[in-house]
Amino acid sequence: MNFRSTGHRDEPEINLIPFIDILLVVLIFLVLTTTYSKFTELQVNLPTADAEAPKQNPKEIVVTVGADGRYAVNRTVLEGTSVELVASALQASAPEGQDTVVVISADAAATHQAVINVMDAARRAGLVQITFATQQSGNAAPARKR
Repeated sequence: MNFRSTGHRDEPEINLIPFIDILLVVLIFLVLTTTYSKFTELQVNLPTADAEAPKQNPKEIVVTVGADGRYAVNRTVLEGTSVELVASALQASAPEGQDTVVVISADAAATHQAVINVMDAARRAGLVQITFATQQSGNAAPARKR
């Protein structure tokens, strides 16, 4: 019997490839089975936003939407609430044409339909650049968010 040590000894190895394969399978399983939470109820407060103050644009028309649904174009109160009346007031206020920016300044209690009417009137008047005026949440100066 030969009990002598030959001096050659194999070092044990850790094979990481099966471990990585198992981790990838678990990761794929988790990604495929994860459900993303959906909002069932939204509480939106649109008129406040944190935006930096914009540069002054000389070709802008400010349309104010009151809480009762009345409109004012460049501080001139309109006598009706129809889309055609707002569109004609916008056309009269915008002789420059396409470069004019419509700034919608809506009250927090204004209806969504009243704001959509202003957007529709701007489209009918050929004005495609629309922005919304908001106030900052810290009661700072009004800002506009594009």
